[in-house]
Amino acid sequence: MKKIKLLFVVVLFSSFGVFAQGSAGTNAKFEYRSLIDLPTAGILEKGFVGVTMDVLPNGGVISKLEVGVFENFSFGISFGGMNIIGTGPVTWDKLPGVNIRARLLDETQSMPALTIGFDSQGKGKYFDNLNRYEIKSPGFYLAAAKNFDFLGYLSVHGVINYSLERKDGDKDLDFGVGVEKTLGKRISLMAEYDFATNDNTGKALGNGNGYLNFGLRWSVGQGFTVGLDLRNMLENKKINSNKADRGIFVEYVKAIF
Repeated sequence: MKKIKLLFVVVLFSSFGVFAQGSAGTNAKFEYRSLIDLPTAGILEKGFVGVTMDVLPNGGVISKLEVGVFENFSFGISFGGMNIIGTGPVTWDKLPGVNIRARLLDETQSMPALTIGFDSQGKGKYFDNLNRYEIKSPGFYLAAAKNFDFLGYLSVHGVINYSLERKDGDKDLDFGVGVEKTLGKRISLMAEYDFATNDNTGKALGNGNGYLNFGLRWSVGQGFTVGLDLRNMLENKKINSNKADRGIFVEYVKAIF
């Protein structure tokens, strides 16, 4: 089983040399499917494949493969673990994450884009006694996005979600908001705030401050997108470290049929 898990990650990593298309700046070709951790209303077009990788603190790595299966419908699978980068034993996720999304409404001048979806991939350490990740997976969600012309583009995002990671006793709905601002043709800045209302009571791992995260995205060479992330700026974590942490983001998107 360990060999199969390792092969899954290696295949995804090697795919980075095959798929290429950028998503940052005013020349972006494709929509973001997430800001930093919050899902968005973005979706892959039919016939396109996206490969992403998040490099997290404590050697954490999450790889995701997404496919635009039909018009306004995409499917993805993700897998990762902790201590993949570094020394010592690797702790793999128990199960792959599943990501399904469908566009309900395309954006118009007066209406935002609306997308429903499900995503079972959380981030950080997985706690067996609580059946949850350090940062809970979104679970079922409804996301909205609206773009404005403002010194390039300004995108405003909102999401409401219900995670299935509820053994900690906090079963509330969660809410999040975010923005993306382009800086020229190839660079975007983004910020998001996860209210974490489903992670502040019972055996929750959050302090009740919510998660404030920032990100930078840069489209380089043939649309290849890389990024830097700053998470937990409000020091919301009770465990591991309550300090802000840093991460790396990598993405490729390309048409396959």
